[in-house]
Amino acid sequence: MKTVEVNTSTPYRVLIGKDLLPEAGAYIRQAVKPCRAALITDDIVEGLYGRKTEEALLQAGFSVCRFVFPNGEASKNAKTYLDMLEFLAREQLTRTDLVVALGGGVTGDMAGFAAATYLRGISFVQIPTTFLAAIDSSVGGKTGIDLKSGKNLAGAFWQPRLVLCDYSTLSTLPETVFADGCAEAVKYGILASPGLFEVFEKGRVKEELEAVIQECVAIKRDVVMADEFDRGQRQLLNLGHTLGHAIEKRSGFTVTHGQAVAIGTVLAARISLHLGLCKKETVERIQRTLRGLSLPTETDFSAKELAETALSDKKRRGDEITLILPEEIGRCRLYPVPVAELPGLAEAALRKE
Repeated sequence: MKTVEVNTSTPYRVLIGKDLLPEAGAYIRQAVKPCRAALITDDIVEGLYGRKTEEALLQAGFSVCRFVFPNGEASKNAKTYLDMLEFLAREQLTRTDLVVALGGGVTGDMAGFAAATYLRGISFVQIPTTFLAAIDSSVGGKTGIDLKSGKNLAGAFWQPRLVLCDYSTLSTLPETVFADGCAEAVKYGILASPGLFEVFEKGRVKEELEAVIQECVAIKRDVVMADEFDRGQRQLLNLGHTLGHAIEKRSGFTVTHGQAVAIGTVLAARISLHLGLCKKETVERIQRTLRGLSLPTETDFSAKELAETALSDKKRRGDEITLILPEEIGRCRLYPVPVAELPGLAEAALRKE
């Protein structure tokens, strides 16, 4: 088992290993005293791991209640969030109790937001069951829900007390869902690690899964610890997300988050090439690697559509939006642009060289 220490305002550990779920309660008990635990999950993960997780919690001395919601990004909304709060209140959880998020990024984001706001904040634990959640969304304390105007527009910074990553749960993922996580992992390689990028370039991710998860988490840990509340360098983690979120929302979420990030990453690289900040070889390596992971790299949405939607994103600051642009594999830069320039840059990104 690997351990990554995250020393944010609320310090916690990320435990990474195989077959950890049967001992989940024992690991959680090391971070939170036995109490009432609200296990929050979706209807797919519930059938796979709900009973096993509940049994592990009961064996460790926790009492358990369960909240289950329909799987998918479409559930990441105000109604589901308010239903969660009403459930916690109905079950009479107190400030000394616990929320356990069991599932992917949607579950972790919403359960974390509910924990952050119920009684003005109670403890929560992340148990990611998707590759994307394991390497990205379960770490760092960003929680939230989508609004009709865009993704993650309501939320809070609320760090978990523990992240328990049992990567044996990834074996039940459909290949398309695993590929979603690969898009975020490739992002980390482009941001900070040529060696990590090469693992995906050579198609070796499943052979090196534990090491890949550990490195992604460590990279995110370092960025988050330097800028916990997203006022500067943490924005680098949005590589591929500015136009990616626009694609995701425009599609009505029929394009998944990972697929949208893959397309958005390629578009960001093309903008970088257009501005003379990176070489064509860098763009080609990124595009080839993502395609090799069965991820899309093109979109049919117009530059105007993407720009209009991106400008409603939370990453906009006044009349400026910051793009994250690759300079080479392993190094990116923050590139603020006036909002008036975004349509032209999107147009350049959509042109196929």
